[in-house]
Amino acid sequence: MNTAEAATLNSLGLPKPPAETRVVVAMSGGVDSSVVAAMLAEEGYDVVGVTLQLYDHGAALAKKGACCAGRDIHDARRVAEEMGFPHYVLDYESMFREAVIDEFADSYLAGATPVPCIRCNERVKFRDLLETARELDADCMATGHYIQRKMGPGGPELHRAADPSRDQSYFLFSTTAEQLEFLRFPLGHLPSKAETRALARRYGLPVADKPDSQDICFVPDGNYAAVIEKLRPGAAEPGDIVDLEGRVLGRHRGVIHYTIGQRRGLGIGGLGEPLYVVRLDPETRRVIVGPKEALGTRIVPVREVNWLGDAPFDSRDEWHVSVRVRSTRPPRPAILRPLGPDTAEVELLSPEEGVAPGQACVFYETEGTRVFGGGWIWRGA
Repeated sequence: MNTAEAATLNSLGLPKPPAETRVVVAMSGGVDSSVVAAMLAEEGYDVVGVTLQLYDHGAALAKKGACCAGRDIHDARRVAEEMGFPHYVLDYESMFREAVIDEFADSYLAGATPVPCIRCNERVKFRDLLETARELDADCMATGHYIQRKMGPGGPELHRAADPSRDQSYFLFSTTAEQLEFLRFPLGHLPSKAETRALARRYGLPVADKPDSQDICFVPDGNYAAVIEKLRPGAAEPGDIVDLEGRVLGRHRGVIHYTIGQRRGLGIGGLGEPLYVVRLDPETRRVIVGPKEALGTRIVPVREVNWLGDAPFDSRDEWHVSVRVRSTRPPRPAILRPLGPDTAEVELLSPEEGVAPGQACVFYETEGTRVFGGGWIWRGA
């Protein structure tokens, strides 16, 4: 692109004036997406705010610390009124249940540790909502995610957020190259969340001091097991806690109450060294425990790989990358070996603890901020 062409692009990288550029903004009712909508409206874009009703929010009205509740829909509407752009609420409840909640419940029952926020981005926000945005004749869709979209030699690339503490790339690894053409992330370059809140106050938004969401939206207070029991009655059947040799050490109240790497709340104290959950076996209803060193994993099988590199995924025998196996951990050096178009084996150069089926394994360039996609960890190592 030459200098003259670049000069004709608006701030969203599109070749027309903001007033002629329609942007659908996915509004959760929180401060991040509200700032995105206000920022674009102030710049003169043709903004359309859309909020998804993802579950029966009547029961969630009083619940704090989660997104998508009825109060959040109200907050998104107030922001749209303040800034003078249209706002729509779309009922995606049955879609959300089928695409996200049911799989969450079944994954837990199968002994996995799912990440429903990734599935929501992949199957609802960046698939169905994005399609709705196209039907509304939008030129692009903007969200309040902390991640960066940068133009590279081969087209748009996904990069980590400028603020490492806010980076949401782990939850967005399944964004496809085609989706990336249409998506925009206006907050990804900001140095801190404080900057976002300062912008919210400057725009006079009623959500400027609203707390960040903490929990999965349909899991109040982080109590996964209670939600699973409600969705799948009778799921919490008791069983044995056993060591690596199969010796029974105690009883548990249901596999769904445990996660890989858990140490507290096992009810088997007084056995000497601390013991951790190293594996879950739902078929035999066993929770297998062992010493800390038994948690170390070097080989991680992944499937449903989404690849965002410039060359085809299986064009090499191996890729030297950094990977993240939990959202809270920094990327670590690894070798990625494609086994097919969307399956791979990841070899961690140093063992990681608590690698669990159902979690994501996200790929990054070894030096720099680019995100190369990722896959789902699908069985215990």
